[in-house]
Amino acid sequence: MSFVPVTGRAVFRPAQPPRDSAVEFVDSRRSVSLPMRAALPVLKKAYAASDLHPSVALVASAAHLGLRFVAAGQLEPADGSWAVRYTPEDEERVRLLASSRAYDDLDGEAAELLVREVVAAVADAVPTSAPKASGSGAFRESLQTRLARYRTDEGPVTASLPSLVRLSFRVEAPEEDLLVGSLTLVPQVHDEADPLHVADAARLWDEEDADHGFGPRARTHAQVALRGAAEAWPVLDRLLDQPVPSSLTLAGDEVAGLLEDGVEWLKERGVDVLWPRSLSRDLTTSVAVDRVASSSTDAREDLMRESPLGEKGLFAFQWQLALGGEPLDAAEMDALAAAAGPVLRLRGAWAVVHPSVLRRARKRLLKRISGGEALAVALTGQVPTEVAEAAPGEKVIIGASIGRLRDQVIAATEGPAVEVPDGLKATLRGYQVEGLTWLAGITSLGLGGCLADDMGLGKTLMTIALHLHRQNERPGPTLVVCPASLLGNWEAELARFAPDVEVRRHHGAERDVEGASGVVLTTYGTMRRDAELLSAVPWGLVVADEAQHVKNASSATAKALREIPSRARVALTGTPVENNLTELWALLDWCVPGLLGSRLAFRRAWASQIEAGADVGKAKEFAALVGPFLLRRRKSDPGVAPELPPKTETDHLLSLTREQTVLYEAYVRDAMARIERLDADDPQRRGLVLSLLTGLKQICNHPAQFLKQEGGRIVGRSQKIDLLDELVSTVLAEDGAVLVFTQYVAMARLLEAHWAASGVEHQFLHGGTPVPERSRMVERFQGGEVPVFMLSLKAGGVGLNLTRADHVIHIDRWWNPAVEDQATDRAHRIGQTRTVQVHRLITQGTVEERVAELLQRKRVLADAVLGGGEAAFTELSNAELRELVKLGPQKRRKRRRIAS
Repeated sequence: MSFVPVTGRAVFRPAQPPRDSAVEFVDSRRSVSLPMRAALPVLKKAYAASDLHPSVALVASAAHLGLRFVAAGQLEPADGSWAVRYTPEDEERVRLLASSRAYDDLDGEAAELLVREVVAAVADAVPTSAPKASGSGAFRESLQTRLARYRTDEGPVTASLPSLVRLSFRVEAPEEDLLVGSLTLVPQVHDEADPLHVADAARLWDEEDADHGFGPRARTHAQVALRGAAEAWPVLDRLLDQPVPSSLTLAGDEVAGLLEDGVEWLKERGVDVLWPRSLSRDLTTSVAVDRVASSSTDAREDLMRESPLGEKGLFAFQWQLALGGEPLDAAEMDALAAAAGPVLRLRGAWAVVHPSVLRRARKRLLKRISGGEALAVALTGQVPTEVAEAAPGEKVIIGASIGRLRDQVIAATEGPAVEVPDGLKATLRGYQVEGLTWLAGITSLGLGGCLADDMGLGKTLMTIALHLHRQNERPGPTLVVCPASLLGNWEAELARFAPDVEVRRHHGAERDVEGASGVVLTTYGTMRRDAELLSAVPWGLVVADEAQHVKNASSATAKALREIPSRARVALTGTPVENNLTELWALLDWCVPGLLGSRLAFRRAWASQIEAGADVGKAKEFAALVGPFLLRRRKSDPGVAPELPPKTETDHLLSLTREQTVLYEAYVRDAMARIERLDADDPQRRGLVLSLLTGLKQICNHPAQFLKQEGGRIVGRSQKIDLLDELVSTVLAEDGAVLVFTQYVAMARLLEAHWAASGVEHQFLHGGTPVPERSRMVERFQGGEVPVFMLSLKAGGVGLNLTRADHVIHIDRWWNPAVEDQATDRAHRIGQTRTVQVHRLITQGTVEERVAELLQRKRVLADAVLGGGEAAFTELSNAELRELVKLGPQKRRKRRRIAS
């Protein structure tokens, strides 16, 4: 099948019955269409290959899964065809395969449908067709007749028939067969009652052989076992065509198939393949990762000391093979690479070599990799499949240089505490000293890391201390990139805690970094525009504050940030993952390039499995890999912030007014009618779903917001307004202060008009608020001049210290709890002396309450594994969407205490 263009694309053509489906292989020069049964050998080879088009990889993986179902006997008759009998675990395997193999031209839902169609075609194509009329088909015809007696609707016959014998295959390797690269399989039967009683299966067909010692029904049971073996490995179909199944000679390509798939598939059916001692299989493989030899050793050593991840090709994988524990020499490797098949002579004896070993021997695998990729292998002891074609469980040999780097990374993150710099005008808490020690250790190696402490634990202070510490050992300017709203905060913190450090703001009309020293502050927007200018400065450290702004690695801002070279990089964020683990990949791939591989490889190897919860151990392995480069502490952690007062969270469950109820039901009815008229993959559907969710949340807030009414009556039309007035009046009566968050500027404008009429002193900060005015607003609130501070959730959720507030009110719910928590932490942070009470206003029986329940479950998930936010709801089916937005029963107002 070498003519099949598997390096191109694969197009699956489903048909009825499924066995008539075909696979078309297409490249720029030709296309070949094969029926499923003929396509299976090609797909089996493609499954073990690398550098394939995603369409080929998906179809090959689906075919491999289908063959596993067949081998396990999970077949049942269905309308004249064979169909797979799925278990709940199998359903999850299908979904996981589809999500991990989906690609740009095929989303997860379409990929899952394709996987199921390919599995159905394989399941129907692999079992042998109808028996032949006469001649050599007599044995098969007899077997079919006997099997019919046992066939039921409960499953495959091989699973329903109790067995008196067990089947195995003995490999015979006479010299004349070995010379042409072939082997012979001899079926054997074992007495289940006496495992030591073994005989060739052919003796059961010899009417004159009365001494074989098996009962009269053993022949029937041997037939059933042979049939099951042929279902597991279809090459054995030829045995079923023999009048007496005595032996089967395998050609070179069939020997390769036996080694690659047959042994495993037969073992799953309980059928062993027994190899002769004269045929060596004692070949062990390993992958070594180490530095690449170079004539400019000194230059590379300097580079290694400066930044071990600074140059692609600094390290390489080298594949190795040993026989009997002794590595093969160059001549033996040449002989292995030149072998026409898996049977060859090595060191004067015959050996059988796995096809995957032969493939790699022919490639002479030596792949240059980055230092980040090498470090990942050193930390995990595993070779990524996209980097090298390592076999499962294959030994990985870590070279001395990368081993030293691994040990240095571990020591840097677990070493003794560093001294607080003399120039720091602050006393660091214990956990802050630990943070400084971690930052200093990881950046001293030329690496980077993500400091992901909870908001309010002093990430800015620790970073300032890091800058001062590095000036003693590696002098150089530090570039801080942050949102425009935080420029003033950084300037104030530097002036307070490091007054001797030169601070330059690179923002606005005058921008010049020539001769930069100390700390240079700039915004993400300015950095994007001035990336070339900033890249000319030899930065000692680049810091990305509120680094979630570059969680999309393909954005222009993230790409510009990656262009700026530096000795080390640090990302600061309280929410390393807002929606999915790919956001964490974007941050760490900037901090430690190559550590997690490419984005697509990361999705396949880590994110899809962890987010699906398919493998609990996978999350632990991932934590071990990223642990040295990600430091996350919570306020609730023991010893982190014992002086921080408690936080009480309350959900206030409210009812809709009559006006809101009419609007809600009418909007659901009209919107769902439009949505249900569209196909599931229609791009307009996504927009309509998002509009539906937004409209319902606005109705839950206040009818005037949804209807876009300006002026008019506010009170009495929404219980949220009534309760908000109660809460604010109580806070003001107790001489307190309150933060009010909403994601809608229109809702805030309604409240501004309402409070202006009722005389409540307040102020409103949103995305359009100028930076100087933003600072003045904070000063007025902290000074007690304005007790009610209303903020838009995204604009006011980061970079503000508002410890004057002892109450936080969330009028409407954001789709991600991490964003809400970040907003709450404007008040619940170091410096707060009073208990912070958090109020969330939720309308009962609406989409708000159902989403609130989902968000509460998200909070108990493992750190940093969250769902897809608002966009995830657009993937719901019509029935699921209707269940989410339907209006449930309304009850009297009540409160639900969440935590204290």
